[in-house]
Amino acid sequence: MTRLPPLDRESIPKELEPVFSMVESAMGFLPNSLLIMARRPGLVQAFAGLAATVNLNTDLPRDLSSMIAFVCSYASGCVYCQAHTHHSAHRAGADEEKLAAIWDYETNPLFTDAERAALRVAQSAGQNPNAVTDEDFRQLHDFYSEEQILQIVAIISLFGFLNRWNDTLGTPLEADPLQHATRTLAPRNWAAGKHQSSQ
Repeated sequence: MTRLPPLDRESIPKELEPVFSMVESAMGFLPNSLLIMARRPGLVQAFAGLAATVNLNTDLPRDLSSMIAFVCSYASGCVYCQAHTHHSAHRAGADEEKLAAIWDYETNPLFTDAERAALRVAQSAGQNPNAVTDEDFRQLHDFYSEEQILQIVAIISLFGFLNRWNDTLGTPLEADPLQHATRTLAPRNWAAGKHQSSQ
């Protein structure tokens, strides 16, 4: 159960509506994480600015960005973010077989060596303590430019914040990512748990 319920959109300061409209347009729904965060409008605006900077103007494939976010969230244990990021990868056009096999990215032939290098860093960085090694970074350099490596670390760091935020608050899942996760992740022992919406 959520520890701070999402605010009703109608009760939120109008200054946040442009941010909410942009996020809703990009994701297909308005995340409850932002509706909880709206108690501090400045935090929403700062977070939205960071998220836009991380997610826009990148030359990483969109599906890889979402898979990086998923693996990081999986390693940290945030089922809310797992549902969101797997759903985002699906919406970004990621191969369904690849998404179904993402737990086996190290050995599954659907994944390239470049994807393995990025997902390995995401998994290691999502752990506590951080388990990224110099060898992990050497392998990143084999496939990605320094700017792309910064992008990979920025995605991981953004989701580090979101994993802590949503797991600590027990943010309730929205209908679309919940339905997606129930269909695709539940067979791998995923359960909404405290993120099950009471609505």
